[in-house]
Amino acid sequence: MLAAKAFKGVKMSTAIKRYHLIISGRVQGVSYRVSAWEKARQLGLSGWVSNLRDGRVEMIIEGEQEQLDQMTEWAAEGPRFAKVSHIDLTEETAAADFADFQIR
Repeated sequence: MLAAKAFKGVKMSTAIKRYHLIISGRVQGVSYRVSAWEKARQLGLSGWVSNLRDGRVEMIIEGEQEQLDQMTEWAAEGPRFAKVSHIDLTEETAAADFADFQIR
């Protein structure tokens, strides 16, 4: 059996998670998708963002918990002219089926 100190300084891999967000408010026509794309790429997340016909934005993000937390905090504010009124967030099973983050 290995002693715990043998792993000192070794970063253990963390679990990848997936969040499904539906963002409501003034989120279309304010560069929300492009800004989300930039932020997701900055954070190293994969997934996609898309406008919905009813004026909301849908986003799937996959990554480590810290980056997901940062992205959801950003999503609640959005870009400069956005006014986010509500976010429905659901954790889903990560499938790791995205190579990067895309605008749909």
